[in-house]
Amino acid sequence: MVREELLRLRASAESEAATLARDLAGLFEASRDSNADDEHDPEGATIGFERAQLTSLLAAARQRIAEVDDALRRVDSGGYGVCEGCGRRIPGERLAVRPFARRCVACS
Repeated sequence: MVREELLRLRASAESEAATLARDLAGLFEASRDSNADDEHDPEGATIGFERAQLTSLLAAARQRIAEVDDALRRVDSGGYGVCEGCGRRIPGERLAVRPFARRCVACS
């Protein structure tokens, strides 16, 4: 059950990352075809903000994929749900909210 939930989260993050990557590529392509000067063009600030926002969201989605992959490795090795700080079980409530948690709340 845990593995299936993690795989679902991974698929969702992969889909999000693919969409964000396409959006970012489209934004770069549109910017390349334009003579807009980001610094002096009133629209440039908006384009710069969009680029930064998409880049940040894409990085977060990729980080989430890495965290889920790490959690899947812990499931396979038997270490899933065990706090890396104190060695105790991570409460189910925490894992329900953050299924890729590596530490209990006290050790976080």
